[in-house]
Amino acid sequence: MSFLHRSVKAVAATAVLTVAVTTPAHAREAAQVLRVYNDNIENLVMNNADGSCTRISGPAHLTSMLVDDNGRTGTSGVRAPDLLIVQQVRGTGQATAYADQLSAKFGYPAGTFKAIVAWDDPERWGGSHHCSQQSLGDLKKRQTNGIIYNTRTLKLAETSKYWSAGWLKPGTAYAGGAGCTLYKPPSNDAGAAYAHKWKRTSAIAARFTMRATGTPVFAASMHLPQENSRNACAGPGDTGLAGSGIRLGADARRLMNASTIRVVGIDANRTGIARTTLGGYGMTGYGAKPTLRTRKIDYLFVKGAVRPSPVDHTVNSTKSNHRALYAFITV
Repeated sequence: MSFLHRSVKAVAATAVLTVAVTTPAHAREAAQVLRVYNDNIENLVMNNADGSCTRISGPAHLTSMLVDDNGRTGTSGVRAPDLLIVQQVRGTGQATAYADQLSAKFGYPAGTFKAIVAWDDPERWGGSHHCSQQSLGDLKKRQTNGIIYNTRTLKLAETSKYWSAGWLKPGTAYAGGAGCTLYKPPSNDAGAAYAHKWKRTSAIAARFTMRATGTPVFAASMHLPQENSRNACAGPGDTGLAGSGIRLGADARRLMNASTIRVVGIDANRTGIARTTLGGYGMTGYGAKPTLRTRKIDYLFVKGAVRPSPVDHTVNSTKSNHRALYAFITV
């Protein structure tokens, strides 16, 4: 073998070695981990014990919720999420602004994170955050549910049609679900003030493709009525999966069945929902700590290899009335 031939082989071997050594560990990891969060952001308004309320900025909320692999917020190990499943946003305007603030937090251009919502601009209804400041309390009058996704890691394939939650109208006999109906006109709250309240419980789902691996991913966001705390209702005569009030719409199930990884985030307004409730869809619930004061009413169900969490997949520092849940999924 000539000296020139040996030198070329040596240079090539050195180049391969250099690439292997200098590739950042977190860059290799990013292609293998899907980072998912769920939180009812309560229109970014927090209730205080004295009856006042605090308006929370998007960046402050994100800083309080996003965690590193050890479940800690505010560290250099916090990576950009891939999916944020949210409830109680005021529509596309607030969801897009929040998504852009998330992009800015990680130094990405506006539009890197995008938002999907069940209702673009839901009409006002008669609810309130019950704040001593009327202007903050009134922010609750517009609500919808959404999914915010990272376009650097996920490509949107399809969005589902929305589907309605169920409920038991006041004064109706429950009878093991026999009195349940869908929570949408004409079966929602009576009176003009509550004509559009049902839009806050319209669920939305989508199917994505992971850019690095081609893995199909399903995500859904749900917010069930407060009545679900007493009587589990998912639709006409239906108590929902395992008597939880939870139901996936037919179009959502179609997207779910075409997906390898599945994540569902829910404010169920109900305690005691088992982690096996969505087991028939291959999903397991994560996090057992309270999410609203002393009660656990928020749930995150996942089909996928979820990494262990030292904080029980629950972020106690979340600047919301609700604690966020998270799952880091190895793909």
